[in-house]
Amino acid sequence: MRKSLLFIPANHPAMLQNADIFESDSVIFDLEDGVHLTEKDAAKDLLISFLDTFKLSDLEIIIRINKITDLKEIMHEQIDTILLPKADQKSLLLLDQTLTTLEKKFKLKKKIGIIALIETPESVLNALDIAKQKRVNGLLLGAEDLATYLGVSRTLEGHEIEFARNMVIYAAKTYQIDAIDTPFVNTNDLSGLKQDTLYAKSLGMSGKACIHPNQIDLINTLFLPSIEDIKYAQKILLAKEKADQEGLGAFSVDGKMIDQPIIKRAQNIIEKSKG
Repeated sequence: MRKSLLFIPANHPAMLQNADIFESDSVIFDLEDGVHLTEKDAAKDLLISFLDTFKLSDLEIIIRINKITDLKEIMHEQIDTILLPKADQKSLLLLDQTLTTLEKKFKLKKKIGIIALIETPESVLNALDIAKQKRVNGLLLGAEDLATYLGVSRTLEGHEIEFARNMVIYAAKTYQIDAIDTPFVNTNDLSGLKQDTLYAKSLGMSGKACIHPNQIDLINTLFLPSIEDIKYAQKILLAKEKADQEGLGAFSVDGKMIDQPIIKRAQNIIEKSKG
């Protein structure tokens, strides 16, 4: 379950070495915007050297590539997922073909997944088609680039990305993949991060990217179900078990009739509570 995904610039040795102590569910080693144009080759060399030297366990390793041809230089057995910037159907098809070729060449034992970065107006409108492409197991909203395309400023309230958030969520949920919210860029404003995260969660986002380690704990906590939600879900599932034993098709909890969608939601809450 991806609650928190931490961006780490791939040209930053100290942060690379601490990647597995930050307690995010995933790390995104960044070869794109987080690395200056003059340092991209050095960043690829450093990343490969790091992956050759350090074994990262219980942590999803994601690479945000700068371009698909980067993969020939950085392919590694520790990579779980590729984050594709400005994803569209054409680039996703090329990425799938490239990964298929490289997986065979490097004799990898696993199939590498893809998170599509939704950060242009076109990709927002095509989110449903993007979500159904091969290997895509998550959509990540890139609100900063999107705001630039739209010619608007980012705000704490986020009204300017409301439509894009909903498009990402509905497309992702349709194909039962992760809907990942855009990072909150003010790393000193934890109150604003909390407000932004709770709102994204209330819309249906399943996790959130972050750009600083001090954002991880709060995001992890907020994307876990509350104690009250867990207790109510447990009560529903116990009542269902009793109803099944008594051969009852319908039952109620606290005066409310419980039907299949509510049971499914309770099961999801218990599953999410396991972290």
